[in-house]
Amino acid sequence: MGSFGYARVSTGDQNAGLQEAALKAAGCHRIFTDHGVSGTRASRPGLDKMLDHLREGDEVVVWKLDRLGRNTRNLLALIDDLEGRGVHFRSVTEGISTTGSMGRTMLTVMSAFAQLERDQLAERTRAGMAAAAEHGRKAGRREVTVGHAKVKRARDLKAQGLTPADIGKIIGASRATVYRYLRLESKAGT
Repeated sequence: MGSFGYARVSTGDQNAGLQEAALKAAGCHRIFTDHGVSGTRASRPGLDKMLDHLREGDEVVVWKLDRLGRNTRNLLALIDDLEGRGVHFRSVTEGISTTGSMGRTMLTVMSAFAQLERDQLAERTRAGMAAAAEHGRKAGRREVTVGHAKVKRARDLKAQGLTPADIGKIIGASRATVYRYLRLESKAGT
């Protein structure tokens, strides 16, 4: 019988260190981590690997419920699968465990509130975008034209033989943005 931890961060630049430390303190002898993977995806490399290692009597431990799944239906389906295999589940932050009689009920309620919170955030975002549109503003990345100073600077630095990564450091833009600027320049030149 083992205790396996699962940690997840949504973007590649986030750090799972806090989650992993909490899972070690909770007694996990092995931790599986997904970096840059959304919790809405049913299949995740770290999660899939952990699920393959689980045996009856094992325990899955997460730092928070939303690390395991981002919507109530998927989260509960995953926990149902674990219970069907004889694997227990525990969330450190919420203090929920499926080993107790109230654990399953609390898990359902907590995941429903987490889903409600995400839905409300999405609703507020849509309302904010609609309000901005009413005032003539549009959401998303600002459009950059060929005459923009950074586009011209990127072209000049490229002509000097600098790489897009170096150009990005100089003008304060990502490498992908530099490539976009250079494409703008090449389209304008044709």
